This record gives sequence, C-alpha cells and structure tokens, in this order.
Amino acid sequence: MMEVEGIYTEVFECSERKEGSGGADSLMVSSTLSLAPLVDSSPSVRRSQPILITSNRMKGSDSYSSSVPSIPNPFPELCSLAKSPLLISSLPPESSQKHLIKVYGEDNHCKSVWVSRRATAREVCHLLVHQAHCSDQESWALFEHHPTLALERCLEDHEVVLEVQATWSLKGDTRLTFCKNYAKYEFFRNPTLFFPESMISDSADVSKGMTSSELIQNLLRSGTCPEIQGFLHIKEPSRKAWKKIYFFLRRSGLYSSTKGSSKEPRHLQCVADLDNLNVYTVVNSRKLYGAPTDFSFCIKPSRNPSRVQDLKILCAENEQTRTCWTSAFRLFKHGKQLQSNYQLSKSTPRSLEGSPPTDLKAESSLVAMDFSGKAGGRVIQNPTEAQTVELEEGQAWRKREALRGSLPAVNSAARPSSIHKTQPWFHGGVSRKEAERLIEKQGLVDGMFLIRGSQQHEQCFVLSLCYQLKTKHYLVIPFENGGRKYYTIDDGATLFIDLLQLVEFHQINKGILPVCLKHPCVCITL
Repeated sequence: MMEVEGIYTEVFECSERKEGSGGADSLMVSSTLSLAPLVDSSPSVRRSQPILITSNRMKGSDSYSSSVPSIPNPFPELCSLAKSPLLISSLPPESSQKHLIKVYGEDNHCKSVWVSRRATAREVCHLLVHQAHCSDQESWALFEHHPTLALERCLEDHEVVLEVQATWSLKGDTRLTFCKNYAKYEFFRNPTLFFPESMISDSADVSKGMTSSELIQNLLRSGTCPEIQGFLHIKEPSRKAWKKIYFFLRRSGLYSSTKGSSKEPRHLQCVADLDNLNVYTVVNSRKLYGAPTDFSFCIKPSRNPSRVQDLKILCAENEQTRTCWTSAFRLFKHGKQLQSNYQLSKSTPRSLEGSPPTDLKAESSLVAMDFSGKAGGRVIQNPTEAQTVELEEGQAWRKREALRGSLPAVNSAARPSSIHKTQPWFHGGVSRKEAERLIEKQGLVDGMFLIRGSQQHEQCFVLSLCYQLKTKHYLVIPFENGGRKYYTIDDGATLFIDLLQLVEFHQINKGILPVCLKHPCVCITL
C-alpha cells in the first residue's frame, strides 16, 4: 500500500502472485484506486429566496435592477415595425381599402403593388409606369393571360382590376401582364383598315348615299359599330373537327346561319350574348386546338372560371379578318365607353418629366416646306416637287453623316458600335417567330419595329417592321468603305456608322421601307 500526499489521498493496493499451470507461468496484477478528500466539503450554497414585492412599488422603479449598466441599441430603427426598411415594402398601407395585386412583365418577373378597391386598369398602368421609371406613358396596358388555355386579352381602361380577378379560378394560373399595346384604339384612327367593306353587313343603312368609309366613321363617332358578317371556322363541341359557318355580329349578339349565308330570322341561331362574355386572342392555336390557321380568337363567359368546355373558339382566314371581328366585339359590348377612353388617352401626356417632349400632331397633318429662299418658308403643294425635295434632303443628310463618320476617333468613342445594346428597341438574339409574337402582342400597327441579331448571318442584324397588319423583316448587313465599317439595308446606297443612326434616319425618312419607324417594340423589367 502506498499513500501520496496532496489535496486528495491516493491509496494504491497492489498484489502480485505467481501461479504455475501446465508448466506455464502467469503474472496477475491487481490494483485499486480510491480518492478521499483531505478537507471537508464546501458549505452548501444558499439558494435564492423569493423577494416580496410591496404594493406601493412604483412602476419603472429600479430598486432591484441589475448593477450592470445597460448597453444602448445601435439600431433603434430596426426595433420599430413601422419604420423597418426590411418590412416596409411588404406592409399594407394605412388605408384598409388597399389590396395587393401581382403584375408580371414580359420577362416573367413580377411586381406586387397596392391598389384601391375600385382601381381601374388605366390607374394601375399609370402607377406601374412611375414605379418602373418608363420613359413615356403612351399605350401601356394590362393583359389578362391564361397560360394553360393559351388565351389573352387587353383589359379596357375603365375595367376594375379587382373585379376582373374575382372571376378567375383560385386553382388556375391566370395572371396580369404589363406591356405596350399600340393597337388598343387604332380602329378609331384608321377605321377602313380594321373594317373592310366586304365584311360590312348589307343591312347597314346606305340609303343616305354615304360610302362605306363615311358610314364606319359616323358609327365610330357615335360609339357603335357596323354589323359584321363573314365565314369563320368553329370548333365543334367535344370533337376535334372544325366546321366553316357564316356568322353575323350584331348589337344583340353573335348569330350563325343554318343555311349558307342567309340572314333570314328563321335561319339564324344565337351563338352568344355580348353582355356576358369577353373576347380573347388564342396563342398557338394550331398546336393546342388543331385550328386550320393561326388567326384564332375565343369568346368566353366573363363570370365563370375558365373551363375548356365553356370556350367557343373561332378561326379566321387572316389577321385582318380576326382583328375586324375582335374590334367589333369590343365596340358592341362597351359602346361609347371606348370612345371616352380613346379621348382620355389622347389628353394624357405622352412623356414623363425629364424626358424629351413628343410631337402630338398626326403625320397626315404635316406639310412639306421650302426654306431655301430669303423671304421665308413656303408650303410645297406639288407632290412631285415634295418628293424631289425629300430625296435631295436625304442625299444631303448622307453627305453630312459621311463627313462626320470620316472624322477622327473622337466621334466613335462618343458613340461606340455597341450603343444599340442599350436601346429599348434592340432585343438581342430573339428568333424570327419570337419577334413576330412580340410585335403582334404589342399591336399590329404601321411603323412598329424592333432590331435583333441575325441567327443565320454572322455580324448581321434584322429590322422587323409591321406594315398593314403584317411583319416584314429587313437584313442589316455590315459594309466597309474607306477602311471604316458601316451598316446598310439598301446594298450600300445609304451608310450608317451604327444602328442608332440607322433608326434615327428612318424615323423621318422611309427610304426603301414601306413606312417610317414610329413605335419601338419595348420590354421593361418590373
């Protein structure tokens, strides 16, 4: 046994024993370790006792406060829920009449905004224009989009957004999209293009000796529309087959003829009532619904959730025919309200504060002027002389720009060749089909355009331009002259140092184009 001094006494007991078994020796060692304190255990700690709080203790008294000084809060604004910058965007406004809606841009990014209960589509667009810092307020619109059914329509400016959303199915994927729509009121500006004479019903009043164009203009001014007639393909219920039927669109509703193109009452069958339906454009109707053409539209009840069995899908022969039918549906349903919306849209300022003002005069009201004399300008009344002056001004412009392009590299540094990438009308490398879809969605009006990179020709671009409800494509090729690189669309007759110069020139000169560039097809990020 061995004892070690210290705080504790350590006692070791060892025993050794030798045993022999079968001629083999084995050693067994056993030890025991025990710890015993030399001093008594520490006294028991006194547990805390409850403190008696007297009734006369004043609120806020620090009699029993800790002696440790309190640490001041370095971010007091984060402790206030109302002032928190992290939560301020997700909190509802103080007014209880505000509601949260979600709006998508054309890039599929969404933005949530608070609107009043009776907010119209015009008011929501005005709010989004300011929040997205758009350069102008002209022709913005809200679209109702049904991705599953491939349906979309432009909300009228007077429609209440929350009432439209109340008709949607809770399990559906319907959404609101914010984008341009230049063709919303184009039939007021160019009615003969939207309502061809061949589609106006013979029952229209022609006894007063008015031409069809005068009749259409008078009807549009009064907030109504002429009766429309023509053949349409309709998808038969619960079948994949399409049938060609003669239809009549009147103020009382849409009718089909059971006997050819006869309009006798006994041969007419009511298809839909205009008061309780909306008209939609069908996207990619050939693939989804087996339509004979791509120019399909749909009439759907406005109060019921979207179901395939409730849809009446109609198919026209061309874009002009489809546009005529859909425009007539809108005019018959909303009447004078559309005329009021159109007048209100013209009174809205087109440019925001800080952006350059836009000329509000129509192109048809402009006249050619000659300022070459010393006595002042004169109006050129001879069309041939006006065309000659336009060609001379175009040639003089080419000479000035060629001289400016031949200057040293100061000009090229100020306007690099990649300046087009920052312009709203440039859409990168989108395909031909996607470019046509963008232009169609934002309104098939004359002069709408975009520029994209060519997918077939390297270092080339394509100018996509809308004219007479069709999209035309013009190849922009690089052209070298005098050791410098230019761009041209007319085989070198007119040279441009960059795409921005090309657009600026054709905004005031048609050149080889059928119409000047007027409306850029733009996509914004919300």
